[in-house]
Amino acid sequence: METGNGSSVTEFILLGFTDDPELQIFLFALFSVFYLITLVGNFIIIMLAITDPHLHNPMYFFLTNLSFLDICYSSVTVPKLLVNFLSESKTITFQGCITQLHFFHFFGSTEAIILSAMSYDRYVAICSPLHYSIVMNRKVCIMLALSSWLTGFLYSMMHTSLTAKLPFCKSNKISHFYCDIKPLLKLACTNTQLNEHLLNIVTGFVALGSFSLILTSYAYIGSSILKMHSVHGRQKAISTCASHLTVVLFYHGTAIFTYLTPSSAYSLEQDKISAILFTVLTPTLNPIIYTLRNKEVKVSFRRTMFRKLL
Repeated sequence: METGNGSSVTEFILLGFTDDPELQIFLFALFSVFYLITLVGNFIIIMLAITDPHLHNPMYFFLTNLSFLDICYSSVTVPKLLVNFLSESKTITFQGCITQLHFFHFFGSTEAIILSAMSYDRYVAICSPLHYSIVMNRKVCIMLALSSWLTGFLYSMMHTSLTAKLPFCKSNKISHFYCDIKPLLKLACTNTQLNEHLLNIVTGFVALGSFSLILTSYAYIGSSILKMHSVHGRQKAISTCASHLTVVLFYHGTAIFTYLTPSSAYSLEQDKISAILFTVLTPTLNPIIYTLRNKEVKVSFRRTMFRKLL
C-alpha cells in the first residue's frame, strides 16, 4: 500500500531510547513527573497572569504566550513517548508522524520568536521607561504575538510539506522518540539535499536571527544598567531580565546545537539527548525559573492563594 506521496511506508516505528523494560518503567515515571510539573506550573502562570490585575502588562502577556506554548510543545511529543515506554508497539502512522512534525516545529519556532519579543519588551522597559506604556501598547503586543505565531506556522508548513512529499521506501524505523526532520531524511529514498539546505538556512535564520535580536537587546540593556546610579534600580533591572535570559540560553543553546550540526549518525544520537532538554526539561524549568526568580509572580501566587483560603 502506498501513501499519497508515492511512499511504500504507511507507518513508522519510533525506536526511542532503550529496549530494557526496567529502564523504560523508570523513564516513564521520571518523564511523567516532568510532564505533570510542566502542565501544572505553566497553567498556574497562565491563571495568575489572566486573573491578577497587577500582572496585566506586556511582560506577563508574553509570558502567558510562552507558558501556553510550553504546554503545547511538550504535549506534542511527551504523551506519545510515555505510551511507548509501556507499549510493545511503538508505531505511528505516516499521517500521525507528519502531523507531529508540523506541530513540533510550529510551537518550537513560535517559542523562539516569542522569546525575542520578550527581550524587546525588556529593552523598552529598561532603556526607555518613560515611553514604555506608549511603545508597548496593547496593539503592539498583540501584533508582536500574532506575527510570532504566524511566522512559526509558515516556517513549519514549509518543512512539513517538503518532508511529506518525500518517498520513504527504506526502513521505517526512526532513530528518535518523536518524528523530526533529520531522522526522517535518513529514511528517504531520494536526494534530500534541498531539505537539508533549507533546514540549515531557514532554521538558521529563525534560530540565529531571533537569538541575535535577543543578544542585541541585552547589549543595550546591559549598557543602560551600567549607567544607572541607583543600586536598587540596577538590582531590579537585573532581576527582571535574569529569568528570561536563563530560559533563552537554555532553549536556544540546545536548539541551535540540534538543528545546525551535520546529520551524521553520531549527531542523531546526540540529538536525542539535546531534544530531551528542550522538549521535556525546558518546559518544566520555565515556570520554576519564572516563579523562583520573579518577585511579582511569587507575590501574585500568595495573594491568589490567600483569596482562595478566605
